Amino acid sequence: MKVCLIGNNLTALSLGKNLINKKIKVFNYVTDCKSISKTRTIGISKDSLDFFNKEIIKLKKNMIWDIKKIDIYTEKYKDQKILNFEESIGNLFSILVNSEIIEYLEKNLKKNKLFKKILVKNNQSLKKIINNEFDLIINCDANNFIAKEFFFRKIIKNYKSKAFTCIIKHKKIANNTATQIFTKLGPIAFLPLSNFETSVVFSVSVEEKNFIDKEIFKLIKFYNHKYKIVDFSNLEKFNLSFSATRNYFYKNILAFGDVIHRVHPLAGQGFNVTLRDIKVLSELIQNRIELGLPLDNSIFQDFEKKTKHLNYIFTSTVDFVHEFFKLDNKINNNYSKEIFNLIDKNNNLNRFFFQYANKGLVL
Repeated sequence: MKVCLIGNNLTALSLGKNLINKKIKVFNYVTDCKSISKTRTIGISKDSLDFFNKEIIKLKKNMIWDIKKIDIYTEKYKDQKILNFEESIGNLFSILVNSEIIEYLEKNLKKNKLFKKILVKNNQSLKKIINNEFDLIINCDANNFIAKEFFFRKIIKNYKSKAFTCIIKHKKIANNTATQIFTKLGPIAFLPLSNFETSVVFSVSVEEKNFIDKEIFKLIKFYNHKYKIVDFSNLEKFNLSFSATRNYFYKNILAFGDVIHRVHPLAGQGFNVTLRDIKVLSELIQNRIELGLPLDNSIFQDFEKKTKHLNYIFTSTVDFVHEFFKLDNKINNNYSKEIFNLIDKNNNLNRFFFQYANKGLVL
C-alpha cells in the first residue's frame, strides 16, 4: 500500500507517522523547506494528547507543559475574572512548542524506511505526482494548486485581524494557569511553557490601524498583570481567517488539516480538530486493513460523512465566541456578565464546556 502525502507541516508529519505505524509506505512531497517558527505554540487537549502519544508518537515529558486551570477575563469589566475552568484531577490541556514537535517527528521519520520525503520544485511537478499510482493522495498544503483547483468551494471569513506570537521570559512563578483576556483590540492569551517562560498569542484587529512590533510589545506589557518580564523573543505574525471547505475529497485526493478547516486561535482548538480528524481517518483505514479491503476513495467518502458536519459546528462555535466577545466589548450593558456567572457557578455547564473542548462535538 502506498500513500502520497503532500505538505511540509505538523499535520502532514503527524498523519504520516500514524500511517507508517500501520506499515503503510508514505511518500511525503513538499514544495518548500521554510524555516520553522520558534514562537508558535499549540494547545492539545487531554484526549487528543492521549491519542497522539498512543497512535502517532510518544512525546518526551520535557516537551509538554500541563495546564491545570484557565482564567478568563474581559477588559470591558475592568479586567475582572468572568470565568475559570479547573480540573481537580489531572490536567485541562497541555502546551507544546510547535517547532519541537516537528523536529522530533522529522528525526523519527528519517530513520524509517517506510517514509520518504521528496522536494518538488513547482506545481507542474505536483501534477505529475497525482497522476502516479498511489492508493491514496492526501493534501495538507492549503497554498498549492491542488487546494486552489479542487477545493476552492469554501465558506470564508476574513477577520481583518493578525495574530502576533512571541515567548516571554520572566522570573520564576508557579505557572500552570493559562490566562485569556478579551480586550477591545482582540483576545490575548498567556500560555505557560514552564515556570520561566510563557507563550503569548495576541489576535489584534487591524481594520483601522496596522501595529508595529514596539506597539504590540507595549500592549502585552499593559495587559500582563502576572509576570515579571525579563525578555521577549522575536515577534511573529500571520493573518487570521475562518474557512470551511464544502468538499473534503476529489476523486482519489483528500483535503486535510487547514485545507478543510481554519479556525480562530482564541480557543487553541485548531490542531485539536485536526487530531480528531486523524483519529477518524486512522480508524477507517485500520478497519479496511483488518478486513483485507483495498484502500480507495470510498474511505474519503466515509471520512467526510463522519467529520464534516461535526467540524463545521465545532469551528463555527469558536467563531461565534469570537464574534460574541467582539460585540460585547462594544455594547454598554452588563447582560453578558449574568451569562458568565451562570456558566461559572453551574458545575454541569462548566463540565460540559470542558468536555466539549477536550473531545470536540460527539453526536
